[in-house]
Amino acid sequence: MNIRLTIDGHPVDATLNDSATARDLAALLPLTLNLSDFHQTERIADLPRRLSTSGAPEAAAAKAGDLAYYAPWGNLAIYYRDGGSSDSGLVILGHVAAGDIERLATADQVTMEAAS
Repeated sequence: MNIRLTIDGHPVDATLNDSATARDLAALLPLTLNLSDFHQTERIADLPRRLSTSGAPEAAAAKAGDLAYYAPWGNLAIYYRDGGSSDSGLVILGHVAAGDIERLATADQVTMEAAS
């Protein structure tokens, strides 16, 4: 599923994968979320509710540009740097277009919506 992120007023294209968790996130769209920095690697935000992780794929190491759900905390993570080792609670949901990743490092707010 193609989605559009608006990061501090700038449109950014992204794609969600076909996992049940990504589909659950898509059901919440449109969303506007306040972001904060976590470990100088990712921007994180609280979601309005926890997402289903039923049938979620095995955890994988996050890469720059990944959209992910961290199930233990119930938050969305958008990586602007590679995340290192895989975390058992991390579910990769999709990816931001390569040319727009650097914009994430200083983002304070993101709006997510379905793209046509």
